[in-house]
Amino acid sequence: MTKAYVIALLKINDPKAMGPYLESVEKTVTDHGGSYLVRGGTQHYTEDDPNPVAVVLEFPDSDSAIAWKSSVAYQDILPFRLDNSEGPLVICDGV
Repeated sequence: MTKAYVIALLKINDPKAMGPYLESVEKTVTDHGGSYLVRGGTQHYTEDDPNPVAVVLEFPDSDSAIAWKSSVAYQDILPFRLDNSEGPLVICDGV
């Protein structure tokens, strides 16, 4: 089975308003077999102008990653991220 990765490059516009998302998202990830590989941290090199917060999640496979993204628990907190940050989130298979 090929592992799957969720990659997000986010600019957080209102950290306080994102509080409920930040407080709850990790449990939604681990409940679906996922783990954090990158969560913020210093970016040492960039091309172009990426958003300042990088997040990489690893899941056992793409079905698990999609189940996480589609889960009721994640959907319940997602508006806190969407309303208070901007940037892409992708789910992709590893090699």
